[in-house]
Amino acid sequence: MKPKHQRLTLALLAFAAVVGAGLLALSALGEQASFFYAPSDVRREGVPVGRAVRLGGMVAGGSMARAPDGVTVRFVVTDGRATIPVVFAGIVPDLFRENSGVVAEGAFQRDGTFVASNLLAKHDEKYMPPQIAGKMHETRTLEP
Repeated sequence: MKPKHQRLTLALLAFAAVVGAGLLALSALGEQASFFYAPSDVRREGVPVGRAVRLGGMVAGGSMARAPDGVTVRFVVTDGRATIPVVFAGIVPDLFRENSGVVAEGAFQRDGTFVASNLLAKHDEKYMPPQIAGKMHETRTLEP
């Protein structure tokens, strides 16, 4: 085989290896990615059961209830148009309360309940994660 053909073959193999590594990386990231949804997005589009996602909105007033075990909390997340029941077992952030912004990481169950594995609460009265602020703004502009 001529040196020119050897170099071409080596270059093609190197290119194929780089493309293969890139595809493997994208595949791994795709499985680990956590997508953000507002309650109205979930009601409109649906979310696959068991898929890791983030659910964001406001904790509805009067919806928080602690279970007798002391660590399980049930509450409702709303964006003004739709509501989603959420269950979280663990220690809630200090800033977590009703009528406050929250992002819950977890997965949906078949009955429509969101089981959270982690809760993120807003930091002060003026702060809201950009994703929630955008979704809340979109939702409010669509209301009659």
